[in-house]
Amino acid sequence: MKFEDIEIEDVDFGAMLEESFKREESSNDLIEGKIVKINEGDNQALIDIGRKKEAVISLDQLRNSDGTLAFSEGDNIDVIITGARGERPIVSYELAKKRAALNAFIESYDDTQEYLIEGTITKKNKGGYVIECDGLEFFMPRTLSYLNQKNDTVGKKIKAIITKVDKDKGSVVVSRKELIDREGNKIDEIANKLLEDKIIVEGTVKMITSYGIFVDVGGVDGLVHYSHISHKGPVNPSKYYKEGDKVNVIALEYDKKKKHLSLSIKNAHNDPWKEIGNIISVGDTATATISNIEAYGAFVDLGEDLEAFLHVSEISWDKNVKHPSDYLTIGDQIKVEVIEIDREKKRLRVSLKNLVDKPIDTFATSHKVGDIVKGTVTSVTDFGAFVKIGAIEGLLHNQEISWDKSINAKNAFHVGDEIEVKIINIDTKTSKISLSKKAMEDSPLKKFALEHKVGDVVTGTVKDKKDFGVFIALGDKVDALIRTEDLAPLNIEEIEKGQEIQGVIVLLDQANDKIRVSVRRLERQQEKDAVAKVNSKQDDSMTLGDVLKDQLKK
Repeated sequence: MKFEDIEIEDVDFGAMLEESFKREESSNDLIEGKIVKINEGDNQALIDIGRKKEAVISLDQLRNSDGTLAFSEGDNIDVIITGARGERPIVSYELAKKRAALNAFIESYDDTQEYLIEGTITKKNKGGYVIECDGLEFFMPRTLSYLNQKNDTVGKKIKAIITKVDKDKGSVVVSRKELIDREGNKIDEIANKLLEDKIIVEGTVKMITSYGIFVDVGGVDGLVHYSHISHKGPVNPSKYYKEGDKVNVIALEYDKKKKHLSLSIKNAHNDPWKEIGNIISVGDTATATISNIEAYGAFVDLGEDLEAFLHVSEISWDKNVKHPSDYLTIGDQIKVEVIEIDREKKRLRVSLKNLVDKPIDTFATSHKVGDIVKGTVTSVTDFGAFVKIGAIEGLLHNQEISWDKSINAKNAFHVGDEIEVKIINIDTKTSKISLSKKAMEDSPLKKFALEHKVGDVVTGTVKDKKDFGVFIALGDKVDALIRTEDLAPLNIEEIEKGQEIQGVIVLLDQANDKIRVSVRRLERQQEKDAVAKVNSKQDDSMTLGDVLKDQLKK
């Protein structure tokens, strides 16, 4: 029953019923007549019903299903007068059959029995509705209908109870209101009993919707909201149940006015979170079933009405997981490790990758620093390139690509390039691998150091100027830095690119690929050279002042 259809009014039922069943010979009486003439051309027949003029009837009413006539001239036939054309009555054989059937039903009616009918509303008038059931027509007064007059009710199927049979008037009255009231009382009784006893009962799933499932308990339908299906939290009902399933439920509340019974499945089962410590602990390994997959992770069923979340970052050690569905399928059973239990929020987090060896550990057992390996460039960034070697990626920093500092990842590589690199560091704690290409080649500084040493005077060409100094090129791929404080007596603002500068090597660091040159120390070096030259001549007659004076003149 749809109670939203119900409309109740205070009406004088006696007057309405009387008006609805006023008997007129033209609409209710069965009259026995005789077919006196059949005119196929006009598709009609004349029937003698004892009146001044014969009555007329359409031959369509007298045909069998195959189109042949069921009667012949001279046959007797029962009809009902439906109107007149001048003085000639118009009769109906079809209505007569219905009236005869109704009369037969009325004659056989047993008032000690209860009759429940299910029929269709075929007509509506001010007084009520005509209900057709198995070829019989019954009347349902508006006040016994519980139907909203504003709605289009013709064609609507309803259930009702026969409440009155008048053999004298040949009428049958049915009531939908009586049936609804009975069902409402039944719902009240069952719902109140369920709430009073607070017992767990078995029900049958009748219908599944997006917001919950309807369960039949003892002939009454109650709603289990999707938030009351499982202790896991709100779930999609269709993923857990189908129509016809048997479920245990317990009553929550009942709205008598709306006849809404609220049920709970989860309250009919123990809450696992009350004893979570006895069920599972952090560090435990459990078998789980994939129940749902999202872009950010997957939900897994641990049994015991417990659900856990497997974040996308916990699926694999591979940091490039694009979507969990690339690794998991709904329904799959997997082994997971419990990594977090939040009792207050009732949340569980698990990890799949924790049960698999770390790729860095596996890599470290088969590789060592200094190994030269082949890999594939997986991405290129502003600071370098990531290179995949087997199941793990390493970083080839821009500084480790070439001794030529103008070369970087973006102008040297493309994704998919296969390159050869040297492992220069393996950090198992941070799962990081550092790679180098230039370490596979001799440093230009190494070759330079074979021919030069600290204290040598060199000449270089200015390549770049910075706030802290200038860089000069000393040869092929060898640069040196002259700090601002080492430029004196030169002025950094007057120095231009391409300009040649002479200085003394003050730092030659092969390990860090660094050379520093000083102009300021060049004068000191020249002074030392001059003193050394004088001393080598062992000229005791000359003083140091004389030597310096002579040098200044030059």
